[in-house]
Amino acid sequence: TPPPSPHSPANGSSRTLSVDEMYLSDTGGQYLDGTTDITRTMHWGVPTPLQKEAYTRVLMGNIDLARLVFPPNTAGGTVESFARQALWDVGLNYGHGTGHGVGNFLSVHEWPVGFQSNNVPLAAGMFTSIEPGYYRDGEFGIRIEDVALVVEARTEVAQGAGGRVSPHSPPHACPQIRYLNTYYETIRVRVGPELQRQRLDEAYGWLERSTEP
Repeated sequence: TPPPSPHSPANGSSRTLSVDEMYLSDTGGQYLDGTTDITRTMHWGVPTPLQKEAYTRVLMGNIDLARLVFPPNTAGGTVESFARQALWDVGLNYGHGTGHGVGNFLSVHEWPVGFQSNNVPLAAGMFTSIEPGYYRDGEFGIRIEDVALVVEARTEVAQGAGGRVSPHSPPHACPQIRYLNTYYETIRVRVGPELQRQRLDEAYGWLERSTEP
């Protein structure tokens, strides 16, 4: 009999989830057309004011780094603080890296791309995760992680003068709420028709509700 999977619940280590707490789900898989590493944080009840504040600022950090435009030969460590700024503004922080390279059918945590001081400069075509978070020991954890692609920037002054990371295409340089709504619309357009094709009506209804502007 094979040993139990470390990702399967067991009587000795599992616990019952409650609608009164946050749930962090770090997921991923290897597919023929790409590798995913995505984390989402959910709350099925009423989060506390601190949880709302922290979640919002983690999301702000994810978006701020994702829509950042930077000069050529910029190292990830130089721009890493953009993911932390919204948290720093209210005295919060997190104790792990902000992102790592993602390989296709290779290592999900792939060297040498990322936002640490010893990572290589960001360049078009690189895939990296963006994953700010906030954690209170014994209470709750928040992380929002996406896989982003570094693409060439198109600026008003110098075309091709640097780069930007973008979790969806085409890139959008816009305020956070517009950015988030554009992201929602992208998910609707890309995923919605496939759910309808498979006649997954319940999932399609959830998608429509969850991506309202």
